[in-house]
Amino acid sequence: LMNELVITCKAAVAWEPGKPLCIEEVEVAPPKAHEVRIKVVATGVCHTDWEYLFETGKGMKFRPFPLVLGHEAAGIVESTGPEVTRFSPGDKVIPLFLPYCGECERCLSPKTNHCKKNWTNMQAGVLADGTSRISCKGQQVYQFLGVSSFSQYTVVPDTSVAKIRSDAPLDKVCLLGCGVSTGYGAAINAGKVEKDSSCAVFGLGAVGLAAVMGCKVAMARRIIGVDINPNKFEKARQFGATDCINPRDYSKPIQEVVVEKTGGGVDYGLECVGSPAIMNAAFESTRDAWGTCVIAGWTETEVMSISVEKLLMGRTLKGTYFGGWKSVKDVPKLVDDYMNRKLKLDEFITEKLPLVQINKAFGLLKSGKSIRTVISLQDS
Repeated sequence: LMNELVITCKAAVAWEPGKPLCIEEVEVAPPKAHEVRIKVVATGVCHTDWEYLFETGKGMKFRPFPLVLGHEAAGIVESTGPEVTRFSPGDKVIPLFLPYCGECERCLSPKTNHCKKNWTNMQAGVLADGTSRISCKGQQVYQFLGVSSFSQYTVVPDTSVAKIRSDAPLDKVCLLGCGVSTGYGAAINAGKVEKDSSCAVFGLGAVGLAAVMGCKVAMARRIIGVDINPNKFEKARQFGATDCINPRDYSKPIQEVVVEKTGGGVDYGLECVGSPAIMNAAFESTRDAWGTCVIAGWTETEVMSISVEKLLMGRTLKGTYFGGWKSVKDVPKLVDDYMNRKLKLDEFITEKLPLVQINKAFGLLKSGKSIRTVISLQDS
C-alpha cells in the first residue's frame, strides 16, 4: 500500500537560474517500474550544483527549471516500484548520476564506465517515462541528473542506485556519490598513477584533494598541489601533497614553474577545476615523452586549445567521468575502503548544515572557505 502514496516533504527548489534556492513543500510521487524512492539523509553540495544555478549558458548547457539540484547523496530506500529486485525498504543506498545497467556493451567492457541507460532523459531532468516524480505548487519540478538530492525524498532508476553496507555512516559516504570518487578515480583509474612517480594536481577543492589522496594511495613520490587559495595548502598536505604552489606567487605561467621545479615536468598532471586555461597548464606541466594529463574538472561547452607539438612528443591527454568507476558495482567497494580506513572522507567535510541553510552552503563553496558542506535533510 505504501507504494500508492505521494509523500509530501521539504526540498530546495531552484525556480529560475541565478536566484537563490527556495525551501518549498513538494510532492514526491510513488516509484514506477524499475524505480526506487529514497529517503535522502545527507547530501554534499558540489561545485557543479552551483554552476548549473549561476553559470547556465556560460560553461554549462541550459537545464530546464524549476529544478531540484543535488547529486551527491546517501539515503535509505523507502519503497520500490514494480520489477525492482535488488532493493528493499530499509536498504542503505547511494543514488548515482551515472547509471550501470550491467548489460550494455559499455557495462560489459573493462575499458569504460559510461553506461547510457536513461541517459538522455536524466540529462533533461526526467526519468525513463519522460516525467519527473517531484512536483511543487501543481507544476513538475525537474530532477537534476535524475537525482535531485536537495529533497527529503526522491525517486531514481534502479540502475542508478548503489546498495551499500548497513553500518556505513550516510553523512560521510554521501561524498562518494560525486566529488571524492571523481578525484580519487582520476588518479587511480584514469591516470593509473605509478609508484615513485611525480604528480601535479591543479585545484584543491574536494575533487583535487581526492586526486591528491589517490596519488598518495598509488605511492607517488612527489605530489604538487596547485591552487590560488593558499588556505587550501594545509589540507592538501594532510591528504599527501609534498609541495604546494600558488600561481599568483610567480610572474611566469604556472606550467613553467612546475617544469622547473621537477626538472622537466611531472609524470602525471590532474586538472580538477574545469577551466580550459588550467587544463592547458596541467597538460604543459607534464614531462616530455610520457607525461599523462587527466581532465577531471567539469565544463560542458568550453573548448581547450593545446600545442600539437607537445602532444606529438609523447604526451597523453585524457578525460574522466565519475573517476572511471562503474557506479553501481564500484561505489560499494569504495564505501568498504572508507570503512577499512584506506580512503579518507571525514577530512573533506568542513561544515554540516540543515536543508534550510542550503544557500549558506553555496556561499561557503563560492568563497573558497569550505571543501564540502554536508546538508542533513531530515533535521529541517
